[in-house]
Amino acid sequence: MAKKQPEASVIVDKDFVISEVDERIYGSFIEQLGRAVYGGIYEPGHALADEQGFRQDVLQLVRDLQVPIVRYPGGNMVSAYNWEDGVGPKNERPRRLELAWSTIETNEVGTNEFADWASKAGTEVMMAVNLGTRGIDAARNLLEYCNHPGGTYYSDLRKAHGYEQPHNIKTWCLGNEMDGPWQIGGKTADEYGRLAYETAKAMKTVDPSIELVSCGSSNSEMPTFPEWEATTLSHTYEFADYISLHQYYGNHDNDTANFLAKSLDMDQFIRTVISTCDYIKAKKRSNKKINLSFDEWNVWFHSTEADKQLESWQIAPPQLEDVYNFEDALLVANMVHTLINHADRVKMACMAQLVNVIAPIMTENQGKAWKQTIYYPYYYLSVYGRGKALHPIIHSDKYDSREFTDVPYLDSAVVLNEERNELVLFMTNRHLEESLSISYDLRSFEQAEVVEHVVLEHDNPKAVNTKDKEEVAPHNGGNAVLEEKQLQAELPRMSWNMVRLRIKK
Repeated sequence: MAKKQPEASVIVDKDFVISEVDERIYGSFIEQLGRAVYGGIYEPGHALADEQGFRQDVLQLVRDLQVPIVRYPGGNMVSAYNWEDGVGPKNERPRRLELAWSTIETNEVGTNEFADWASKAGTEVMMAVNLGTRGIDAARNLLEYCNHPGGTYYSDLRKAHGYEQPHNIKTWCLGNEMDGPWQIGGKTADEYGRLAYETAKAMKTVDPSIELVSCGSSNSEMPTFPEWEATTLSHTYEFADYISLHQYYGNHDNDTANFLAKSLDMDQFIRTVISTCDYIKAKKRSNKKINLSFDEWNVWFHSTEADKQLESWQIAPPQLEDVYNFEDALLVANMVHTLINHADRVKMACMAQLVNVIAPIMTENQGKAWKQTIYYPYYYLSVYGRGKALHPIIHSDKYDSREFTDVPYLDSAVVLNEERNELVLFMTNRHLEESLSISYDLRSFEQAEVVEHVVLEHDNPKAVNTKDKEEVAPHNGGNAVLEEKQLQAELPRMSWNMVRLRIKK
């Protein structure tokens, strides 16, 4: 008997709206870690450096991604960071032992320089404050320095440092991963909740227009998850606008089928945090809704062993420099699909990180910059995934893996961009061996035509891109056709696909 080709059918209706996609879900993250800053976004001696030392080749790649917001300066680093070290004349800034990553921080780049870089990159800053070794005073003073127009000590200090106009940073993280035993100044849920509440109260007094992110669990495997969320939100609910989620995945066991299903774990993580937020809302009899900031997510495991060999107390060593392969790009796409499919509650997200450190962009010191495999799904989803997220009703053949059962071969997200008169279908075929026959019922779209069918595929799931050869790159050779409101296509085995359709209202 012939083997049946796997199939999937999907219903897409313009009335099945999840939510408007907040463009900030396509954000990223730069920490003072490894070569993210020094040798990444900033390299004064480079041939393509601008007058401030920022690499223009990197800036262009970031602009191409249309990154709307970038979290800074950490990450674990922020929990022992004195922001004052990174402002003022560069020749007067102290070098410090950076305890999170056992390096030396020169403080050559700090708050003002990063705000300048963000402006050049066309992005906003999500600033994190130190609630590890510091607290209320340092946070309110930094906010005053950044956002107050003038006539006070810290706002006038900013002006003395050459920045007449405030930076007007509107999104602030109340610490980082404070439940983690690796965190300098880690805290219990009640300890963090009280400190975050008082810090938030002071910060919103200084600038009521800001939005605040309360620390969630460091990942869904933490022993205190989700009790941490419930306890901390019971303190911070009045002033917090978001709670953070962090999650990284790896393929340590070289089990590709299981690896590609890990976005299902991400989906469950999001659902659990939403439930916990709403439990606290009910408990407090509040009308306020807490939304989610998934402000660290990515694949991270390739560099783990190499990092163990690095000597401590170097300046900008090559830390966390994962070399991403093709199957990593597929999971990254599925993770962004998951964010889109929760657009009603996930309002911000940050791929961690942006350059060199577990990043879509890599650089060579004094050399070129290039795109890792994960750059491409990030690019297409960011650029074309803006508009209304629609809920796709998916019927797909399924498989079981080591950790997951009933994994659909088809993973999908759908975005309707009414301004551009576009309907965009994002699709991953998880099948390791067979193409997937898909059919999308576009019953509510009277007139539509296929603009392009982009495919990211490769015969080797371990294929990587290097500075000398781009092995993994998309092509426009997809075979999607639309007839009588039915879109048909064959998705190649282990592939990510984007079909853009022009529609008429």
